[in-house]
Amino acid sequence: MSKNTFYISYPSIHSGTAKSKIQFFSKTPDLVPVLTPGQSEKKRLFVTDGTVASLECMQNFTSCFDDDVCGNDVLLVLGSGEAYKSIESVLTIIKKAIDFGFARSDLFVGIGGGVICDLTAFAASIYKRGISVQFVPTTLLAMVDASIGGKTGCDFDNYKNMIGTFYPAANLYYWPEFVQYLPENQYMSGLAEAFKTAVLFDSDMYALFRDKSTQIKERDSKILDEIIKRSVAAKTAVVQKDFTEQNIRATLNLGHTFAHALESIVGLGSITHGEAVAWGIGREVELARKKEYCSQAFRDEVFDLLQKYGWETKAIPSIVKGGGVGERFLTVMHNDKKNKSEKVRLIISKGLCDIITEETEDEDILSVLK
Repeated sequence: MSKNTFYISYPSIHSGTAKSKIQFFSKTPDLVPVLTPGQSEKKRLFVTDGTVASLECMQNFTSCFDDDVCGNDVLLVLGSGEAYKSIESVLTIIKKAIDFGFARSDLFVGIGGGVICDLTAFAASIYKRGISVQFVPTTLLAMVDASIGGKTGCDFDNYKNMIGTFYPAANLYYWPEFVQYLPENQYMSGLAEAFKTAVLFDSDMYALFRDKSTQIKERDSKILDEIIKRSVAAKTAVVQKDFTEQNIRATLNLGHTFAHALESIVGLGSITHGEAVAWGIGREVELARKKEYCSQAFRDEVFDLLQKYGWETKAIPSIVKGGGVGERFLTVMHNDKKNKSEKVRLIISKGLCDIITEETEDEDILSVLK
């Protein structure tokens, strides 16, 4: 897939922007020529985290700021990781904007992974009832999923993404080479989200995961570029049909209800989001097989692929400690924001690119947790 620019149009509701523009740039990430620090008429609040700010490829950009200021631009560096995906971090962004006199006509820019993108967009959506936001996603997970489509938010009371809004970025700047700077666990986390998209919507990308595992694990740039662009194309198509997740967009949560419960039970940040999602995909495919929705061959192939990439396939991951595991999972899953009744709402795979949404009995969920 050679396309280098994508557009997403949104419904005629106040959502931050009527259209998102996603631009791809090749070679080593260099934000300076594109974002031109100090040369904007509008005030821009650049939000990133300590890990991203310390990358070698970011030094040209961060060195433009003297005491976090460069012309009309301001740089805010937050802590790194899920532990900082909190309402306190959102308020830190807002406080910075207030201190520097940002108006609704100004701009927030999130530079980082899913945590930074979610926090920055959420802060933008509530600052003076809405200020424009842009993204530079720096992780594979953010590129293939988190930065696309306008979901914002933060964790609360050990529940994942419990507070948030729909508020998409106006512009997204992609440098796929950022992926080469990721630690292995974060790289594999992003791959899991891309694998989810392949199972849902793209049989050709699924074939890449099946047939090119060595190159993918070695971070082959050409194949990664293909995976990122295919993921962007698939998600943009879904988001344009169902921006606020009333119908088809809900299928993007394949594996996520199990995953969010796992993340909450072991402590947010104790496991990567993608690792949890990969395990959740396995649980939902196992459930599909038990309910005779999918073939044994499909179940076995998915599990073989999960294991090939080192993702957990056991009913209960070893990271989970203590007793009463099934009931603990059910308690968290019943509080999931996607539920529409007293039953847990799951996305279940009947086969490749063949998905159903189903309100599921507790005993069926428990059957794949032992």
